[in-house]
Amino acid sequence: MIEILIAEHLHLVRGGLLAVLGAEPGFRVIGEAGCADQAVRAAAAGRPDVAIVNIDLPGQHVLARLTEQVPECGLLVLSAGPSPAQVRKTLAGPALGFMSLCVEPERLVEGVRQVAAGCRAIEPELAISALHCGTSPLTRRELDVLRIAAGGARSTEIADELFLSVGTVRNHLSRIMCKTGARNRLDAVRIASDCGWL
Repeated sequence: MIEILIAEHLHLVRGGLLAVLGAEPGFRVIGEAGCADQAVRAAAAGRPDVAIVNIDLPGQHVLARLTEQVPECGLLVLSAGPSPAQVRKTLAGPALGFMSLCVEPERLVEGVRQVAAGCRAIEPELAISALHCGTSPLTRRELDVLRIAAGGARSTEIADELFLSVGTVRNHLSRIMCKTGARNRLDAVRIASDCGWL
């Protein structure tokens, strides 16, 4: 029997998870929580095999706290809008699994089984996008330019802040768009943010 803790702050989503997982043979939901503190208390009391945790769960450092409190508990993280950076960062920590809240119930069930067995459970689409981003192709100076551009600064403002000429800033922006495959500056900011480079 795989014992599960559901840590989800949205009542309707938590109810859906309870319905799906509670009906699965070999699964038993032993607790539920709507915030980090509740999740840590419920994990300490119930000692689940797997904790399903929404990445946006209110409270601080829930994954680290759960690992500290119940090290034998496998963590499967859910996200409403997963980005490649979010996937990489989460899986570099204590979590074994990462899935979208849009995942099919059958895939979630299989993911819980994999995490309970100590294996990784990642939606293939998320894994591919996380691997595709890889490490940043941007230089340190290009990242500086893009960070300031992300705040809506014009080329002249970026040049003033970084003590560069406007022409140099434009050259950096041009190389950034080329390296990221972006259509424009805004698109470059979005791509770099999604990949965790900013």
